[in-house]
Amino acid sequence: MTTCILITGCSGGGKSTLLAELASRGCATVSEPGRRIVSEERRGKGTALPWVDAAAFAARAVEMARQDLLYASSLAGPVFFDRGLIDAAVALHQASGVLVKATMGPVRPYAKTVLVAPPWPEIFVQNAGRRHDFFAALDEYNRLIAALSALDHNICLLPKLAPRARADAVLSILKDQQRG
Repeated sequence: MTTCILITGCSGGGKSTLLAELASRGCATVSEPGRRIVSEERRGKGTALPWVDAAAFAARAVEMARQDLLYASSLAGPVFFDRGLIDAAVALHQASGVLVKATMGPVRPYAKTVLVAPPWPEIFVQNAGRRHDFFAALDEYNRLIAALSALDHNICLLPKLAPRARADAVLSILKDQQRG
């Protein structure tokens, strides 16, 4: 049986690094839709970029996140997602006003407990794919926390640790949940 585990939170909070560490340990992972879209759009001179057309970007992220969930359903065991449908739904709401619950639909695609990377200014870096500043990242983080609460998810803040130790903590949390 597949368990979809969402890792979300503050932009620049170490989510992708954590996913890379989990993947190196043999865990099934799904990379962030937004990063893939930015890469595709920049290669093809597209405009579905968050700083060009936020609504088009968010709509593509919703579709990609849904495809990722379909893919994950063919896998056994836990699958860790670097962002996902909830993040895309929050972005779509921010860009075009579509309600998060309308985008999400009636089924909860991820485990009830969501792992959340808190704001971590010491590691936040702007780059070609992340043009927003830390304060915009905080605004996004607050929108995600509100949406997770409204969707009745349990929020588990990730500790601010080096990648290996953070991955150890995630696997320990997962093991505790499977026992409990």
